[in-house]
Amino acid sequence: MVNVPEELIAIFRSARRVAVLTGSGISAESGVPTFRDAQTGLWARYRPEDLATPQAFRRDPRLVWEWYKWRRELVTKAKPNRGHEALVELEKYLAQRGCLFALITQNVDGLHQRAGSQQVIELHGNILRTKCFDEGTLVDKWEESDEKIPRCPQCGGLLRPDVVWFGENLPAIALEAAWQATQSCDIFLCIGTSTIVEPAASLPFMALQYGASVIEINLHTTPLSTSVRYVFRGPAGVILPYLVDCIL
Repeated sequence: MVNVPEELIAIFRSARRVAVLTGSGISAESGVPTFRDAQTGLWARYRPEDLATPQAFRRDPRLVWEWYKWRRELVTKAKPNRGHEALVELEKYLAQRGCLFALITQNVDGLHQRAGSQQVIELHGNILRTKCFDEGTLVDKWEESDEKIPRCPQCGGLLRPDVVWFGENLPAIALEAAWQATQSCDIFLCIGTSTIVEPAASLPFMALQYGASVIEINLHTTPLSTSVRYVFRGPAGVILPYLVDCIL
């Protein structure tokens, strides 16, 4: 059984601003392979870095498009788990109290939105969206064939997934929103993330610097673990529902 200190419950009940950061761990519990674990079967001979850069796309757009098409199919088959659902319940509870809530995610699968989360900040984009490689505009409909990569119906440029590739900057609006939520929160939940990939890895440490109570939920020890008071070792799908039940 998870031991949730009474003082932590009290902190949640008195909080005015709560920020959450999620990583691949929570999606893995829904069966979504992590970025590098996705290299199986047909794709095992490729390095992810060779398929997730603008240079790779320019070199072989069809190869990159097909890899992301395969990954999208995996994502669409996945369903939100109890961890995702618990965050929805937490957001609703906090909203009823007039508390500000921000869910910052490194995941590109859209599972938080499918679960019902409203205030989601996507740092790395969303694999279910498509945009023009040349102009960066989102595209909802296009013609696709088995022979060639789809093109933008407006300018004729190649289409690509709306995700952040190696060598690309994170979306400025999302990053700024994440900074603001982190700097102003009373509580910061760090869930299923290795706290290695920057700049997201800096967020929980920034929250600590600004005086927030930081809570880590992870299967494994991370660089953050020794810096925080509240560490719950285990799956988000088990710990989060219990934690939220205690708060409610």
